[in-house]
Amino acid sequence: MADVDVNGVSHDPVPLLSSEARDFLVRNNGDQVKISSLSGKIVGLYFSGSWCGPCRSFTPSLVEVYQKVVSKGEFEVVFISSDRDDESFNEYFSKMPWLAIPFSDLDTRKRLKDLFKARGIPNLVILDANGKVSTEQGTRFVREYGVDAYPFTPERISFLKEEEENAKNNQTLTSILVSSSRDYLVSNDGNQVAVSELEGKMVGLYFATSAHGGCIEFTPKHVEIYKKLKEKGENFEIVLISLDYEEEQFKTGFETMPWLALPFQDKTCEKLVCYFELAALPTLVIIGSDGKTLKSNVAELIEEHGIEAYPFTPKKLGELAEIEKAKEAEHTLESSILVLGDNDFVIEKNGSKVPVSELVGKTILLYFSAHWCPPCRAFTPRLSEIYNEIKAKGEAFEVIFISTDRDQSSFDEYFASMPWLALPFGDERKKFLQQKFKIQGIPAAIAIGPSGRTVNKEARHVITAHGADAFPFTEEHLKDLEKKLDEIAKGWPEKLKHELVLFRRKSYGCDSCGEMGFGWSYYCKPCDFDLHPKCASKKEEENKDDQKTEGFVCEGDVCRKA
Repeated sequence: MADVDVNGVSHDPVPLLSSEARDFLVRNNGDQVKISSLSGKIVGLYFSGSWCGPCRSFTPSLVEVYQKVVSKGEFEVVFISSDRDDESFNEYFSKMPWLAIPFSDLDTRKRLKDLFKARGIPNLVILDANGKVSTEQGTRFVREYGVDAYPFTPERISFLKEEEENAKNNQTLTSILVSSSRDYLVSNDGNQVAVSELEGKMVGLYFATSAHGGCIEFTPKHVEIYKKLKEKGENFEIVLISLDYEEEQFKTGFETMPWLALPFQDKTCEKLVCYFELAALPTLVIIGSDGKTLKSNVAELIEEHGIEAYPFTPKKLGELAEIEKAKEAEHTLESSILVLGDNDFVIEKNGSKVPVSELVGKTILLYFSAHWCPPCRAFTPRLSEIYNEIKAKGEAFEVIFISTDRDQSSFDEYFASMPWLALPFGDERKKFLQQKFKIQGIPAAIAIGPSGRTVNKEARHVITAHGADAFPFTEEHLKDLEKKLDEIAKGWPEKLKHELVLFRRKSYGCDSCGEMGFGWSYYCKPCDFDLHPKCASKKEEENKDDQKTEGFVCEGDVCRKA
């Protein structure tokens, strides 16, 4: 199905929200409201569920916006539940002042979810008075702008973004941390501290949740560095921006921290998430003594360099980069990558130990994977084929499996399907390597050159794109591959059929063979349909004069196999 077109057809609320047996919506007191009464109104379709923490956190913000604008008679919200039982639906809906699709009408709820591609919740789709999709990012705009986002038109959002950009240019600590109803922060003993007391200091905004694994590991290190800086008399302060959904979690986490915080679920927290375009946890934003943003996230710098990263200035970061560069140049498999204490070996499937020294001079692929991970299980057979192909050419190459399996038996079963070596299950080098290479997800592959230097941290992607031809994974080699691919692409037709256009894509999934692709794709934008060139045409030499791709038909909103 095509993506919902913001500038597309109008959605009449009656056929959109009704079913054969129902022409009404319900309120939480049981009252029925005719769907036809929504005609000519701005309507928010609110996909949400009581089991979803972010939904429970967002709903009060939407309630506040709703109550401020509903009296105008131009706005309504319709709750489309993702709850799993009637009791959960009723309890959650009781907190909502708007309308809902009855919980019993599963078909309509599913149809709307599919139509608007509501794959994540909370999700607020706004239809304008004519029934056209005004925005699919209603959740974000309510979080970021509150009632000011109304009526959610592109023009209104553009205006607010311009205002926000101007505010960033004139940013102060007060403009970031003070709201219309609050000019203070709180300490973990319940005292209030005026934001004005932090003016002129360097301030770190610490975005975290008490249950997040990365935050749990980072916070104690952060506390230690904070205390050392305070002992030195540094003019430095931290403010916790908690993203916890439960107050008890917030209190438990905050009591371990010696710094200040925004109050629990203060609306400024969500605004700051959008303002600083938060992308990961933990995040530590550094605000300079002048109130301007100095660095968007120094959490990794603190992980790597500790207190030496302070005061996070460009000069200091330049010095650290040079130190890191010098260390990288000295890396070898034996001294700083695969040897840690007495652990100086890897293993074969039969348990035999292979000294790391025997791998020196080879190109090594560190393969982070796990049996419980479906994408890993899908990628491993392909990597095995490529491994065997590279080895058959006599290349000095080896793969080392670094498992994140949960038990020895899962590790053994998974490792048995692999033709390469591995770190033993539970080896302490795994954690060191995950931190060193900042592994955030699996499967992941890191390529180490014959000298022991890292040559590619995105080896999984280049292997998916180029197969065995990606070896030895160096930047120079991959640039040559890209040049050759670009030359070949000149011989391909610009279009195949209808809207299948030859297009440069960062990455995509081929809708024919199901494999990931990188680089060139025959792409149908209205359908979000990708066709890998190897699937779209026969060998390039045989097909230069062929302007057609057999087997696929574009029907406007979907490309289908004929």
